[in-house]
Parts: sequence; C-alpha cells; structure tokens
Amino acid sequence: MRRWRTYGFVAAFLAVPLVLYTVFVISPYVQAFQLSLTSWNGYSSVVAYVGLDNFGRLFGDEVFWQALRNHGIMLLTLPVVTIAIALFLAFLLNLGGGPSGDGMRGLWGSRFYRVVFFFPQVLAVAVVGVLFQAIYRPDEVGVINGVLARLGVEPVGWLIEPGLALWSVIAVMVWQGVGFYVVLFSAGMAAIPKDYFEAAALDGAGRVRLFFSITLPLLRDTVQVGWIYLGIAALDGFALIQVLAGDKGEPDGATTILPVTIYNTAFSYQKVGYASAMGVALFFLTVTFAVLTLRTTRRERVEL
Repeated sequence: MRRWRTYGFVAAFLAVPLVLYTVFVISPYVQAFQLSLTSWNGYSSVVAYVGLDNFGRLFGDEVFWQALRNHGIMLLTLPVVTIAIALFLAFLLNLGGGPSGDGMRGLWGSRFYRVVFFFPQVLAVAVVGVLFQAIYRPDEVGVINGVLARLGVEPVGWLIEPGLALWSVIAVMVWQGVGFYVVLFSAGMAAIPKDYFEAAALDGAGRVRLFFSITLPLLRDTVQVGWIYLGIAALDGFALIQVLAGDKGEPDGATTILPVTIYNTAFSYQKVGYASAMGVALFFLTVTFAVLTLRTTRRERVEL
C-alpha cells in the first residue's frame, strides 16, 4: 500500500510539468508539422492542405540554400573557435600556475577572471547587439574604426561588406559565449583528481603534455556537450543578427539565416505554411546534428 502511495505521489508531482511541457513544447511542434502541409496565410479561416509541396519548393529556393550555406560556415567555425578559446582560458585559470604544495594551481586572480569572462553571458542578446553596433560602426565614430583611423587605416565596413559581415557576427557570438564554456570546462577540470597532474608533473610532463594527455581526454564528455550547445546556437542566431544586420540578410544575403527567413516568410509575406516547412527542416537539421555529434564522439566512459 505504501508503495502505491509513493508511486501516486511521484505521478502527481510529475503531472503538472508534463502537462505544461506537452502544451507549450510538444503541441507547437505538432502544429508546425501540420501547418507545413498547408498553404495557410496566418489569418484565413480556410486552411488548404498541399501535402509535401512546401518541402518541394525548398529545393528551388535560393534564399533557403543561402541560409544553409551561412549556417554551414557557422557550424564549422563557432564551436571550434569558442571551445578552443574556452579550453585554453579554463586550463590557464585552473592549472596554468604550475605545481604547488597541494597540487596544481591556477593563475593568480583566477576567480576574478572567471567573473570577467562570464560577464558577457549575463547580458541580453539585444544589449550585445546594440553594443557591437557601436563597435562596428563603419565611420570613424565606431570603436574599431576609430582606432584604425588613428593608425592611418581606412575605415572598414564590418557589417556592410559581404565578405566580412557574417564573420563579424560570428566574432560577436564567440565573444558572448566563450565565458560560459570557460566556467563549464573549469568545473570539469576541477573534478579531475589532482593526483593525475602531480604524477605527470613528476614524470617531467610540461603544460602542453598535461593538457593533451590528461585534461582534454578526461573532458571529452564536457566538450561533447559544449559542441552540441554551440552547434544549436549556430543554427539559431535570430536575435543577434536581427539587431546587428536587420532582417533582410544584408549585405547581399551574407547574413541570411533560417530563423530570420522563417520569421519574414510567416509575418512579412503571410506564408505561414511555407515558413512552417522551413521550421520543420530546421528542426530535423538540429536533431541530425545533435545525433551525429553524439554518435561520432561516443566512447567508453572513463571512471575517475
């Protein structure tokens, strides 16, 4: 009897969050899948089903393919650069000070540096966008171009030149995200027994060897999680690009991404059915990326 009461309590406790998750997460996904099979314009009372026609149109949509190309660049660069910088900084903050009486130690003032590195993470994305609008201004009033002008260099159109716009946005995403992963990797490094580092140091291993032979292998699972998070961020970028570059993909489609394209298609062109098809495609891209990352980086768990 007591066992059934326990099960009943657990079921009742989980019922509310399960209902909320179903209503606010599962239900919108199901509705998006349904709308992707229609030509609904968002306000008409008549919903005409068109089957898979919307998905067929995607293959001939140049804007869609341009957005995919931009996402491909972001997927290749954002996780690699962010994780590399975060691992380097986390290693310095936790183990860069060398051996001490009670094991390996970090740099002096590492706690302060963690707060400084994490600070961009607490800023709203809109605030970050407005901040870098000022930094990237194409005239000499901009922070970067102001410095370049003092050095005798012509101002650069960071957000108005097709070859620089997307890279400038990626740089902002790296700047904003790296602090979170510094803290994440620092927590992972703190869980590694100090005896490993002490033994390696006694054998004459330098800091580079410590990093690649001990730290990185034992952080593999944490890096895997970070890679997936950053990959999902690379498939998003809606708010930041809206603020920095607008919703037209300027310049010349260089900042076109799927979330902004979906927004414009649904609310500017009143093609909710077609926008939903794009959303479904983005959903499967995200899931495919996460599954492939998990499968290709899977290994036997290392017990510490």
